[in-house]
Amino acid sequence: MRNSQSPLRQGMAEEPDNALTRRSLIGGSVAGMTLLAGGAKAQPTGRPPNIVFFLADDLGYADVACCGRPDLTTPNIDRIAAEGVRFLQAYANSAVCTASRAALITGRYQYRLKIGLEEPLAANLAVGLPPQHPTLASLLRKAGYGTTLLGKWHLGYLPDYGPLQSGYDHFWGFRGGALDYYTHTDTTHKDDLWDGDVPAHENGYMTDLIGDRAVDAVNTYAGTKQPFFLDVHFNAPHWPWEAPGDQAEAERLRKGSLFDYDGGTQRTYQQMIERMDFQIGRVLRAIDQQGLADNTIVIFTSDNGGERFADTWPFTGRKTELLEGGLRIPLVMRWPARIQKGTTTQQTAIHMDWLPTLLAAAGAAPSPDYPSDGIDLLPVMTQRAAPAPRKLFWRYKANHQRAVRDGDWKALKINENSFLFDVAADPMERVNLKDRHRDVFDRLTAEWDGWNANMLPEVRESFTDGISAQHQADHIGATSVSSEPDLSPGWPQ
Repeated sequence: MRNSQSPLRQGMAEEPDNALTRRSLIGGSVAGMTLLAGGAKAQPTGRPPNIVFFLADDLGYADVACCGRPDLTTPNIDRIAAEGVRFLQAYANSAVCTASRAALITGRYQYRLKIGLEEPLAANLAVGLPPQHPTLASLLRKAGYGTTLLGKWHLGYLPDYGPLQSGYDHFWGFRGGALDYYTHTDTTHKDDLWDGDVPAHENGYMTDLIGDRAVDAVNTYAGTKQPFFLDVHFNAPHWPWEAPGDQAEAERLRKGSLFDYDGGTQRTYQQMIERMDFQIGRVLRAIDQQGLADNTIVIFTSDNGGERFADTWPFTGRKTELLEGGLRIPLVMRWPARIQKGTTTQQTAIHMDWLPTLLAAAGAAPSPDYPSDGIDLLPVMTQRAAPAPRKLFWRYKANHQRAVRDGDWKALKINENSFLFDVAADPMERVNLKDRHRDVFDRLTAEWDGWNANMLPEVRESFTDGISAQHQADHIGATSVSSEPDLSPGWPQ
C-alpha cells in the first residue's frame, strides 16, 4: 500500500533508515540530511580507491526494493545502500539516455556539446562525443587508473567516436541505444556487439555477458595492483522486454520492432531487474574475494527516469518528460573506508557531479579548460558537511520542455503551459503555485533564461523523442513530437 504520510521538510526528524515506508524512502527537502556521524573510517593512505560504477538503463526511481518497490527483490543493490549511503534527491541530467550519458562522462551540462542535443542519438553518424574533450575515464587514466567500459556507449559511432577514443583502455559492449538481449542486434536489426573496435559475436543473455566480463575485469585488475575504474553500463531494464529464457521473444522480434510496443509484462520487467541485481551481486562477491571491498567505491544509479513498466512513485512522468518521474533516479553508493554504512542524504545530486566527486576521491581534478558544472559530493558524505544548496536546470526539445529546481521550488514548462511546484510537499506536481508565488516563478524563469543563454541553442536537426497517445493510453491527446526547437523568449505566463 502507498504510504500517505506527508513528506519530510527541513528541520524535521527523519525516520530510521530501516523504517521502509515508501514515503520515508524519498524524504522531501533539499536541506535536511541524516548525518554521517561516527563510525566512518579514516581516509586510507597510499593507494587511491578503485571505482565500480553500475548504470541501469531506464530504471524508475522506485524500481529497486531499497527505494520502495514491494513486488521484487534486489538484495545486492540493497546491500550497496545498507553498506553506504542512499540519496533521496538524485536527478538525471536529462530525461533520456544520450544526453544524460554526455553529462555523466564530461561532468558538464550536456547542452554545451552537440552530442548533448540528441534526445537520444539516433542514426546521425556525424555527431558524437569529441575525442579531445576530457572525460571521467581519460582524467582517471591520466591519474594512473586502468579504465574499462562494459555495456552501453551511445555517444557516437566509429570511425570518429567511441569509448577507446574517449579515455577507456578497454571496451566490450554496444554502441547504439538499444540491443536485443539474445540476438545482440540494434533497432535496424544489425549486429552491434563489439570487443574494442572489432565486431564480436557471442551467445548468451546480454545482462549475463556483461556480468561475466565485469567479474573478469575485477579479477584481472586485482592481479595488476593498478587502481581501476570499471564502468558497468547495463542495458537492463530497457526494451525489448526479454527476461532470462525469453529467446522466443527475441526470435519474434527478428521480424518486428525492437521497440516492442506489443510485448512485455510487469513480471518480465521485474525479472530483467532481478537478473541485473544478480549480476551486480557476482561483481560484489569478486570484489570481496579479492580483498578490495574496503577501498573500492561502488555506485549504482540509472541514466534517466523509468519507461513503460517502471515504478516512479511518488512522482508522475516518465522518460522523455521533465516531470519528476522522468528525472528522479535511484542512487546508492558505498565506500567502506570513508562512508558510514546505513545512511541517507538529502543532498541534491545530479549525474554531472560524479566527475568532480570521483576525481577528488582519486586525488585528481577536472581540466581547467573544461570546468565541471557539478560539485564534489564527498564533503557531505565523508566530513559531515551540510548539504550544499543547488540550482539545477534542464530543457528537452520534445514538447518544448524547460525546468529549474532551486531548493524545494521547481518551475516547469511543457508546451504553452507553465507551473511552479513545491516538490517537497507535492512530489506528484499537482498544485500549481505560479500565481500564489509569482515572485518565485518570475525569479526562477529569469534565472533559467540566463542559464540557457550560455548553452548551445536547440536546433531542428537534432533528434528528440517523446510519448504519444498512439503508444501509451495514459497519455491522452499526446501527439507525435515535433523536431522544431523552442527558441521563444520568456515563459508562458
